[in-house]
Amino acid sequence: MAQWTSAVGAAQLARLLNSQQERPAGPGTRRPPAYRALADGVRLLVLEGRVPVAARLPAERELALALSVSRTTVAAAYEALRAEGFLESRRGAGSWTAVPAGNPLPARGLEPLPPETLGSMIDLGCAALPAPEPWLTRAVQGALEELPPYAHTHGDYPAGLPALRAMLAERYTARGIPTMPEQIMVTTGAMGAMDAICHLFAGRGERIAVESPSYANILQLMREAGARLVPVAMAEGLSGWDMDRWRQVLRDAAPRLAYVVADFHNPTGALASEEQRRGLVDAARSAGTVLVVDETMSELHLDDDVEMPRPVCGFDPAGSTVITVGSASKAFWAGMRIGWVRAAPDVIRSLVAARAYADLGTPVLEQLAVNWLLSTGGWEEAVGIRRSQARENRDALVTAVRRELPGWEFSVPRGGLTLWVRTGGLSGSRLAEVGERVGVRVPSGPRFGVDGAFEGYVRLPFTVGGAVADEAAMRLAAAARLVETGVRGGDDSPRTFVA
Repeated sequence: MAQWTSAVGAAQLARLLNSQQERPAGPGTRRPPAYRALADGVRLLVLEGRVPVAARLPAERELALALSVSRTTVAAAYEALRAEGFLESRRGAGSWTAVPAGNPLPARGLEPLPPETLGSMIDLGCAALPAPEPWLTRAVQGALEELPPYAHTHGDYPAGLPALRAMLAERYTARGIPTMPEQIMVTTGAMGAMDAICHLFAGRGERIAVESPSYANILQLMREAGARLVPVAMAEGLSGWDMDRWRQVLRDAAPRLAYVVADFHNPTGALASEEQRRGLVDAARSAGTVLVVDETMSELHLDDDVEMPRPVCGFDPAGSTVITVGSASKAFWAGMRIGWVRAAPDVIRSLVAARAYADLGTPVLEQLAVNWLLSTGGWEEAVGIRRSQARENRDALVTAVRRELPGWEFSVPRGGLTLWVRTGGLSGSRLAEVGERVGVRVPSGPRFGVDGAFEGYVRLPFTVGGAVADEAAMRLAAAARLVETGVRGGDDSPRTFVA
């Protein structure tokens, strides 16, 4: 019986290998043999998670043709990977990727570190901050006081608690977007909202237009739903959305969905202007595309003089084009898994009906906690704490990275939780792999792209400040030096491959 669960074609693997940027060799540095470079390239793809574990690799002859190398080179590379534990083979079943015994599986998303590792590793992988106390404790206590009447019911509210739906609708109305409770569905986090939307609108094989780069976990969710991702390149720096590109892609590809983070974009931190928002809605309407807008960062404006544009749904008064996703996880606490969808009533009814075959509903106690925060003014107080904390961390991290890594380039966003950094020509994947060995965890750029893009970037979240930010930057600088000099970890650190 075959041990592989997915397959990587020869052309796809060649494209991924060729996306790995090779740095010029220094004086006196010997190039590795071709088979060694190929083996290290595949190994790096597995460690980075861009080629999953248990993925069947192409036959030796097919890959040799795709890379324009000899079959002997591919055979030797496969044999080296088998010897290192990164490849398994069986006659008649082919060869598939693996990880050596005792090694953790490569992360597919941006999962937080296990608590037992936090003492030795600085985690820059997860863009989430500790809870803003005392408001978490107060919210839970308030929720417990409101719980008894609900405890006498079945507890299943597929659309969400009526009180929370009404409160969320009121908040949209206060922002100048008239909204009824029937236009709100409460979900289990923004990921739960996106999962429901993708399953309703984008069946297997459907196209979804996405910003490039975009939020890694959402990209992975869409891939696993079977979507065909159509990347639309972001403009340089914080200028964000290139409307000519968006109009062309939506017109030519006619995707069923488009996904954007218009408020302090993850990972770049860009904030869409009103003109860009109007343009996105108009382009989507013209193409017959449903525009899904992720507002999870919308309340995290960190500078006092930031003027927030109208919500994107404000440019769609008929409600036929835009679906909005919100969440308490970024603005309040990632452990508070409450999200929501704002859409036309018929879309909400369809989402609720489909939910019967998914998770049935969102935990009542957490909904009551969020409703308590929103109805008592605690939300504004807690978000104020979150903004202050993120602002201090951002400023400390920017100062530390500029000091320790002056060759790295970035634009400082005025909100959100992330810094998108060009690494001076270094491989972000290699920095991520070497960084874990020196005690700092950082996600590499390709996690946020499609088909291996953004190898020369990393994302740094505003989750550490003060002395920890200084230490994180020093560890990143140490990792950068190791990558620059080609120092091999143990006896076999990954190198890049160019056919």
